[in-house]
Amino acid sequence: MTAARRNILLTAAALAALSAGAALSAPDTHKPVGPKSAAHRVTTQRAAAEAPVAAADLASPKYGTWGFDVSGMDTSVKPGDDFFNYANGKWAARTEIPSDRVRFGNFDKLSVLSENRVHAIDIDAAAGKLKDKDGAKIGAAYASFMNEALADKLGAKPIAPELAQIRAVKTKDQFTALMGKGNHAGFTTTFPVGVTIDAKAPTKYAVLAATGGLGLPDRDYYLQPSFAEKKAKYLAYVQQILTLAGWAKPAENAKAIVDFETQLAQVQWTRIERRDRDKTYNPMNPVELNALTPGFDWNHYLTATGLPGVSRVIVTTNTAFPKVAKIYADTPLDTLKAWQAFHVADGAAPYLSKPFVDASFGFRSKELSGQPEQRPRWKRAVAFTDGLVGESVGRVYVARYFPPESKAKMDALVKDIQTALKARIEKLDWMSDPTKTKALEKLAQFTVKIGYTTEWRDYAKLTIKADDLYGNISRAQTFEWNRQVARLHKPVDKTEWGMTPQTVNAYYNPSNNEIVFPAAILAPPFFDPDADPAINYGGIGGVIGHETSHGFDDQGRKSDGKGVLTDWWTAEDTAKFDVQRDKLGAQYSAFEPFPGAHVQGGLTMGENIGDMGGLSLALDAYHTYLHGRPAPVIDGLTGDQRVFLGWAQVWREKIREDALRQRLVSDPHSPAVYRVNGTIRNIAGWYDAFGVKPGDKLYVAPADRVHIWVK
Repeated sequence: MTAARRNILLTAAALAALSAGAALSAPDTHKPVGPKSAAHRVTTQRAAAEAPVAAADLASPKYGTWGFDVSGMDTSVKPGDDFFNYANGKWAARTEIPSDRVRFGNFDKLSVLSENRVHAIDIDAAAGKLKDKDGAKIGAAYASFMNEALADKLGAKPIAPELAQIRAVKTKDQFTALMGKGNHAGFTTTFPVGVTIDAKAPTKYAVLAATGGLGLPDRDYYLQPSFAEKKAKYLAYVQQILTLAGWAKPAENAKAIVDFETQLAQVQWTRIERRDRDKTYNPMNPVELNALTPGFDWNHYLTATGLPGVSRVIVTTNTAFPKVAKIYADTPLDTLKAWQAFHVADGAAPYLSKPFVDASFGFRSKELSGQPEQRPRWKRAVAFTDGLVGESVGRVYVARYFPPESKAKMDALVKDIQTALKARIEKLDWMSDPTKTKALEKLAQFTVKIGYTTEWRDYAKLTIKADDLYGNISRAQTFEWNRQVARLHKPVDKTEWGMTPQTVNAYYNPSNNEIVFPAAILAPPFFDPDADPAINYGGIGGVIGHETSHGFDDQGRKSDGKGVLTDWWTAEDTAKFDVQRDKLGAQYSAFEPFPGAHVQGGLTMGENIGDMGGLSLALDAYHTYLHGRPAPVIDGLTGDQRVFLGWAQVWREKIREDALRQRLVSDPHSPAVYRVNGTIRNIAGWYDAFGVKPGDKLYVAPADRVHIWVK
């Protein structure tokens, strides 16, 4: 079992969108077994009889009397010195991160609401009360995870077939074929492949290949001295999992596995390098692939993946491929088999008996992210069910919790933001007319998706059993892989969503040139129909502007209005853009949350451009909304001030140190404090609104401010 088993709903659309760094926020990371036992019957009945979720836990939160929580401000802080704490300081002082989470803030508060609502759906489904065509599947998925007694009884038995297949391997060719099964049978691989939208022909799907095989969050965990302690704990964890799985020589093999992965880490591209959409587009045929990776048979491998006869593969990190192939060729087969066994057991651990669950939590959540306590089983069951049949859950979620008027109001807000960006493009003094014309054409061709899909996924061919937790995972992964393979030679499904309606997030997909806003994010503090309009513009308006700006960030700008990856900029305009891009990167790279640990301006570039553009457009759109009328003053705060406060309120967040250190090397989003303090420093309207002057800590001289879509 690989990480793919933990992310079953990572569809091609999601892959295309998220690989471009275009989501609003990173998530909080979080075979037949025979007749039903008495323990199973008791557990299932208990799940079915679970008490309903309290009505208060299903209601949208409210923030103050006009959409902003004034009590969370710390007005003793000067806005120009630390706007994040001016807006959120008292909230931070009184807020503790729940013991089963690695971060908490207003974004997460909304995620908790969505979790409670999905829990209510799951309870009804498990009790047979859900009137939906997939109600039985939802109920069976939830019940299978809640059946802890059966999982404890089975121990490591669910993964015995995979381990037996690994033990049976006698040659490297056989092992290569076993890795090829990873997309649909739970094994890991050094060369993961997937089906995604072809960036240069976005009406078609293509096979994409990358490098993989690491068990730690990022290559830096193997290579940076600052993570040496985590790497040592990882070695102990690998040994622990091998021991639980009954694999021979666990201590010896654990060291060999970590050494092997360290070699892989040394040759893999950095996350910053992997962001470059031009450099990661390298189409090849199998003959060229075989020449690139001597000793690794791609024909054999692709056949094992279920993609025989594929004539074209888009290679991402091409210069790493021959290096990974050599490491693979030089590594003893016994080490590779132990590595495979570890990843099968590690990926399966959250779904096995208590010793596996505790080991996985102890390292992956507690050690790596600083999470003190395991999440209650029902919360994990909700996430599990969401992963298996998320769109069926979403269909019920929309019917229960998403009022149609929210969609209509969002349509109007999107138009306001797009009008603001159109005006900014037209007035840019650094962009030539030919590039402006094409930029405006692209903006006019944006697709906007709000709330939920128009074509729900059909899970008819997916079998889910209430007494087969691990089997459900295996079948779901096979179902998803087969779904992707089946459409390889069909036109791209433009109705597909990369997120379910109950997801609190949003994204831009460059290949479809679309911005997508799931239903669950359209609630306070992002969107409240009863709130002061300035707060809505600073909240959801900033989000709309953020995703729209992704179409024109350092990577999103490389696709045209039809989603084609192509260079539609003049060389002079590109050079001017790059100057501002580099200036922005330097600003963010100077931020240092911990001594020696900096934000990576290159990694977070797209999101920083999105934030800066999004908030600027939100302010413009608010001014348009006023139609020349003076904005009311509320609690002594002007309209412009409230727009900026609305943005700051969205990013109220506290995060544990280990989790933040992990995100600094792996997350394309800047930490929340810099999504506020880093963004506003380049926006002239913020200086005007709060009277920020030279000498204030956040002050940036006009000549040093970044002007991309901001002026």
